[in-house]
Amino acid sequence: MNINFLSPFSPSGMVNFPPNSWIQRTGMKGLLVIIAFVLGCATVSGQSNPLSRFHNMGGGGSKDSLQHRKDDTINITYRFLDSSRLQRIDSEIYDFYLRYPLPPTYVDFGNVGTASHDLVFNPFMKPGWDGGWHAYDPYVFTVDGSRFYNTTKPYSELDYLIGSHAEQIINLVHTQNITRNWNAFFQYRLINSPGTFGNQGTNHNNYRFTSWYQSNNKRYQAFLIMLGSKLVSAESAGIQNNAYLDSTGYSDRYIIPTNIGSSQVFTSNPFGGASAVSTGTFYTTGVFMLRQQYDIIGIKDSVVTDSVVTQLFYPKFRAEQTINYSTFHERFNDYVPDTSYYINHLNFISTPDTIRLGDLWHNLSNDFSLYSFPDSKNAQQFLKAGISFETMTGTYNSGERSLYNLFVHGEYRNKTRNKKWDIEAFGNFYISGYNAGDYNAYISLKRQISKNLGFLQLGFENVNRTVSMAWTTESSFGFGVPGFFNKENVIHLFGSIDQPKLQLNLSANYYLLNNFPYFTNYYIAAQESNPFNVLVVSADKRFALTRHLILRASAVLQKVAGGSPVNIPLFVTHDQIGYEGKLGQKNLVIAFGLEFRYFTPYTADGYSPVIGQFFTQTQTTIAQKLPDINAYLNFRIRSFVAYFRLENLNTAQFSTINGFGFTNNNFVAPSYPYAGLKIRLGIYWSFVN
Repeated sequence: MNINFLSPFSPSGMVNFPPNSWIQRTGMKGLLVIIAFVLGCATVSGQSNPLSRFHNMGGGGSKDSLQHRKDDTINITYRFLDSSRLQRIDSEIYDFYLRYPLPPTYVDFGNVGTASHDLVFNPFMKPGWDGGWHAYDPYVFTVDGSRFYNTTKPYSELDYLIGSHAEQIINLVHTQNITRNWNAFFQYRLINSPGTFGNQGTNHNNYRFTSWYQSNNKRYQAFLIMLGSKLVSAESAGIQNNAYLDSTGYSDRYIIPTNIGSSQVFTSNPFGGASAVSTGTFYTTGVFMLRQQYDIIGIKDSVVTDSVVTQLFYPKFRAEQTINYSTFHERFNDYVPDTSYYINHLNFISTPDTIRLGDLWHNLSNDFSLYSFPDSKNAQQFLKAGISFETMTGTYNSGERSLYNLFVHGEYRNKTRNKKWDIEAFGNFYISGYNAGDYNAYISLKRQISKNLGFLQLGFENVNRTVSMAWTTESSFGFGVPGFFNKENVIHLFGSIDQPKLQLNLSANYYLLNNFPYFTNYYIAAQESNPFNVLVVSADKRFALTRHLILRASAVLQKVAGGSPVNIPLFVTHDQIGYEGKLGQKNLVIAFGLEFRYFTPYTADGYSPVIGQFFTQTQTTIAQKLPDINAYLNFRIRSFVAYFRLENLNTAQFSTINGFGFTNNNFVAPSYPYAGLKIRLGIYWSFVN
């Protein structure tokens, strides 16, 4: 069976996908979803060329957001829940990671969707209840990352990325104003990848719906968020022997024996991949949140344009109520457990026929807050005070537990109207309940020194928190917890210099940590009672080597002082050099070149899939044979963007035994080699309906 696709880039107007091509392997269901979305957007637009509204979106490499440039163009802005600053969609094309779930300083296990962590030290600093499962954080939709839009016309986006070994990422977005003061936004994302190595298949589904409503008199507004993440990741616990990488019998990396999950076969079908995982992690989260605000006291005003009267209201005193219901369900299942692995690494006396571990939490919180606005016409200057009550109900393998928290919070923000000062201060204190005594205090001062010198920011943060639930004996994953843990305390000092004229950013972060919790030996929970320090200094700079040859360099230097369980590379850098311009074409913006990522050798944390945690180890040093090297070609034609990448070119090698191949694998953790050559092709298409 052949599949034909309409294409603006083919001389015949058609592209043919023969049998056994990647589009055939994707499956017709996945293909029909994409076709239906594209046809739906085009049909609603009612125009022969929906791209015509983006004719002026050229830019030659400078930041170019959607602007209200013509009568029929779209004017679209968005904001986040805890910020009143309106932002515009960024249409830069040089940065692939704007549309990829992992930042460039993160490492996974060579397959998108697997457990990951940041090479740069960045401790968890939130007081109150926490489950403790953070290995899959980059793939979870969150309230903090949810956007609220306002748009003059319906707007849609289609992202589709395919890669080697049937990898695919689909991201669908649609937003439109139901009325002038009421917007709705929907997003769906699928990550599906069988992986280069065996037993690393992933199948993640994410859903997000937001809605923002303002009354006609602008005194009442409501924010609604409904989101969910269903993550499925097969687990291998690494390969059994590193020598297999150099063996002639294992040139196909997928057949290298792994420590667990050796009998499972993962499918590339995005609608059936989860059911094929017999050994793996299943993590599900869901959030329903409704925030309502009413301005009790303020100043009425109005603006008249083209005989249309727009009501305005400048608040002086505001009341706010927020209700949040969240679920967290972490599971590890192994239906074909390997006896030796569990006995040798996790101290199982005997291995049962099936291993099932799971924690399920239902959390409900209700918050009431009051705002005061000293300057009525500056919504970004306010004082806020509130009180919250939350209940948490947990279900473990061994039983159930019910908890509660009562805490107060306050905040002050001031973004001055001359945009020279930006002050932010907030704090929480837990009065009673499970997390009684937890608190955080944060203050940041940012000042524009001058147009030539840029901005200077200084800040302080202190967090005192109860260790996460995974460190408790009640948790199904806490079978290596020796007893009670003291509260963790972190002091964080930070500063930065942002110089837009030189396109330079310098920052420094100093951490003083006490009672730091961690895991060791695959499952043993521990706590470092002695204080220790971590210093992180970073620099980001854009160099214009010629008019169109651009070097973007990002470097991080970090050092641990004092005995600690923290292992981090001393130096991490991610650099990009290439052409950015138009090649003389009016409607074309293109960027192509090379990316490099390097980190110095260090004793990287191991990963224990059974408890879902990275753990400290001291026996194995991870060192790159060569820096990770990727080649990229990105271009935009009006509202159509394409990404083409050749990743891990550094793995190329010629062997007298195996011949030429991309088999010179780097390691990212003990027993976890990084993938060889990966080819990725992605498209991004936006529609104005």
